Amino acid sequence: MLSTPDYTIHLQSPADEAAILTLHERTFGPGRFARTAFRIRETAGTASELCFIARSTASGKMVGSVILSHITIGATPSLLLGPLTVTPEYKSRGAGKLLMRQAVDSARAGGYLSIVLVGDEPYYGPFGFRVIPHGQVKLPGPVDPARLLACVLTDDAELLARGDVKGAHPG
Repeated sequence: MLSTPDYTIHLQSPADEAAILTLHERTFGPGRFARTAFRIRETAGTASELCFIARSTASGKMVGSVILSHITIGATPSLLLGPLTVTPEYKSRGAGKLLMRQAVDSARAGGYLSIVLVGDEPYYGPFGFRVIPHGQVKLPGPVDPARLLACVLTDDAELLARGDVKGAHPG
């Protein structure tokens, strides 16, 4: 797991769930339930081996979380990243970037093909995320096409999957 002098990254455990839910409420408010990505996650299995929390090394307090869920794009398995959440007092202090690096590196090492998310390319671009060509991937709700991003985790030069995004349960 990654760490810095300020943070340590840990695999999320069931004991962290209440704190993560509180963090999501605080960060996103009740409007989070209406978001398209949230709606997909309701039908998707969580990729628990790819869900991480960040703790402050000074206090031991959980300061951030990243969750990945199983999806399909057409018939192709993929992952949906989100939410990535950091407590307001720790924003812009490196915890989110460390969580992102751990999630992307772990997904790549786990043999996953790609990760999709809805977010800002200037933030997620350094982790390998690019805007998906308009119409190639369709989510079951409104999404600004400029915010629909994918990171290809294989040696392929582009996201080859096409079609509707649906929640999935592996196995």
